Amino acid sequence: MLTANQKLKKRDFYLNKLIAFQDTEPVKVITGIRRCGKSSLMKLMILHLRESGIPDEQIIAMNFESMEFRSMDVKAFYDYVVSRKPADKKVYLFFDEVQRIAEWQDAINSFRVDFPCDIYITGSNAYLLSSEFATYLSGRYVEIKMLPLSFKEFIDFHGYTIAEHKSPSGKKTKKISDSEGNIFDTEELFEAYLKFGGMPGIADVGLEQDKAYTLLDGVYSTVVMRDILEREKRRGQRKITDADLLRKIIMFLADNIGSNTSVTSIGNTLASEGLLDNNRKTKPAVQTVQAYVGALLESYIFYEAKRYDIKGREYLRTLGKYYIVDVGLRNYLLGFRDIDTGHILENIVYFELLRRGYDTAIGKIGNVEVDFVATTADEKIYYQVTQTMASEQTKERELRPLMQIRDNYEKVILTMDRGLTTSIDGVKVVNVIEWLLD
Repeated sequence: MLTANQKLKKRDFYLNKLIAFQDTEPVKVITGIRRCGKSSLMKLMILHLRESGIPDEQIIAMNFESMEFRSMDVKAFYDYVVSRKPADKKVYLFFDEVQRIAEWQDAINSFRVDFPCDIYITGSNAYLLSSEFATYLSGRYVEIKMLPLSFKEFIDFHGYTIAEHKSPSGKKTKKISDSEGNIFDTEELFEAYLKFGGMPGIADVGLEQDKAYTLLDGVYSTVVMRDILEREKRRGQRKITDADLLRKIIMFLADNIGSNTSVTSIGNTLASEGLLDNNRKTKPAVQTVQAYVGALLESYIFYEAKRYDIKGREYLRTLGKYYIVDVGLRNYLLGFRDIDTGHILENIVYFELLRRGYDTAIGKIGNVEVDFVATTADEKIYYQVTQTMASEQTKERELRPLMQIRDNYEKVILTMDRGLTTSIDGVKVVNVIEWLLD
């Protein structure tokens, strides 16, 4: 349970989603990579309940990472809650990393039918929402997909404030100040975001490389050990037994964010470049690589963006792209490399689009690609992402795919450049930092 002296940074974007579903039937399921803030979001929701007048006796919180609950089976879990719930009052149930309890879904379903309750659970692996669980609750859950900090959240978490300044010519620009009143350009903070990423815990250790990378090492190790290598304990899951192969695939995907990738090409590249263990005589089977990549997607360390045929209006099965959930993790794995700025920008934009609620795919039109097709129920936007539009060659390369699209949906190029024209042949040109802060 949250103690009185704990201070939490607000994540209003996610908290407001939880509040919107408060006191409704669906189980609220918070998913995302480890250490992205799920436990803190639960604590923020508990604070909201207290501030709304809900007494502590109606709130039960359990973190199954704690030794206090580690040895529980599902019956002990159920009995623990029943013995502590108040009689004839609604109870608010918060279960952190609940998938560590075997058959936990039986208890969750029993709570729902046995007494008035409002249930919130977290999980660091997509297995939590497997077809088995979805069937068990018959769709009676809502998923809150949590990601590491956006750039705007990064600024807030690290103690900076955004303010708008007007130049003598009347042009409005954003400046960032610290607690001592020092003023920084947005590019200075964005450079730190590109280097350290958005894991909330880095705000506690500070923007120092050694400390930040130690924290990221802990995140990476926990994801690999608990959520992937322990995966074999779950029924129906292919065993992930080769830790070295898993690491090689992680490094490959991290090094190739934003590149068209297939499971077959991963195995071929690992074999052709001599990246496999000396004891392995042949490249890994496609099914093996598929299982390992699937485990990485399940653990939320990588996300897959499908390809979408814009003319044919259908998703394609081949050559999607993979993006890493946090660029700080990538830099920890590969080292920070300025030459990759274009792909890193693309990675950041992809996850920002997910945060903003867009279904996001890679667009294909003829023989060229649009970086992202972002859609909602009533909106579609095409995005190109490039570090610079300074040369005519780059400008032509970025515009060409967008010019081939014949519909009237919005088309945008995001770039690090400033001071460019705001529109070219109906295509908006927007500074990516300003877009992230919008």
